[in-house]
Amino acid sequence: MNSKFGHYFKVTKPGIIAGNLISVAGGFFLAARGEIDWSLFFATVIGLSLVVASGCALNNCIDRDIDAKMQRTRNRVTVTGEMSVRAALWHGLLLGAVGFGLLLAYTNAVSVAFAVLGYVVYVGIYSLYMKRNSVYGTLVGALSGAVPPVVGYCAVTGQCDAAALILLLMFCLWQMPHSYAIAIFRYKDYEAANIPVLPVAEGIAKAKRQIVLYIAVFSLATVLLPLSGYTGMAFMVVACATSLWWLAMALRGYRRGVDVTGWARQVFAFSIVTITVLSITMALDFKAVAPNLPLL
Repeated sequence: MNSKFGHYFKVTKPGIIAGNLISVAGGFFLAARGEIDWSLFFATVIGLSLVVASGCALNNCIDRDIDAKMQRTRNRVTVTGEMSVRAALWHGLLLGAVGFGLLLAYTNAVSVAFAVLGYVVYVGIYSLYMKRNSVYGTLVGALSGAVPPVVGYCAVTGQCDAAALILLLMFCLWQMPHSYAIAIFRYKDYEAANIPVLPVAEGIAKAKRQIVLYIAVFSLATVLLPLSGYTGMAFMVVACATSLWWLAMALRGYRRGVDVTGWARQVFAFSIVTITVLSITMALDFKAVAPNLPLL
């Protein structure tokens, strides 16, 4: 029984769920501004976690053929046969139904709409088509990965305002260098599976330039929250420090004789530090009274 439970747990990619928990909590606390409805918080976090788990389970079903060709994914339960595709599919659909049910019952239409957007993009557009067929698959996947903090934010506000769009922009931009760094140090995996990520399709040199460019633009996007009055100076300082350090790290990839694989791992690792620190800081350094700029 323990082994069977482990299979159902692994197929949901718990590491991805954990990462999304931090970002959705950051968006929620930023919007709450110290007045926290804990029942709404837990409903949002649990509901969205189940939705993310559902998307990951379905992704495992879709990707089982290419997962078998990649060293880091060849031991997934849908590849080894420890869990049937049918079981993983129904497990994913059930998780999605419960997750969306919680969001529908406790949050609002705007929050649910963003959750649906992220789910459809990840499962329907990215996993089923773009990942296998286009170098722009990473950009499409980045959009779905940027949705969780927006869901958390809109669960509180019930509207899509400037802060919600800034969060979407920030997290979407962050996803790009994060993903390209993975694609560089896992180059052989993606090449073996014939997945047209940028380093494989157009070369590592271009991917390195794109990493630097996206981090630079991300650095500018992070300061929009304090400049718009949604966070304070503490967030500004932390955002500038982490983003510029990340940018400096990316630029070190141009040193003569650099170990590209090791450099890409460092860029990837610090990307996680950056987004975690920013999520925590915006949860703590909110403005008590933020500008009321509803867009939807």
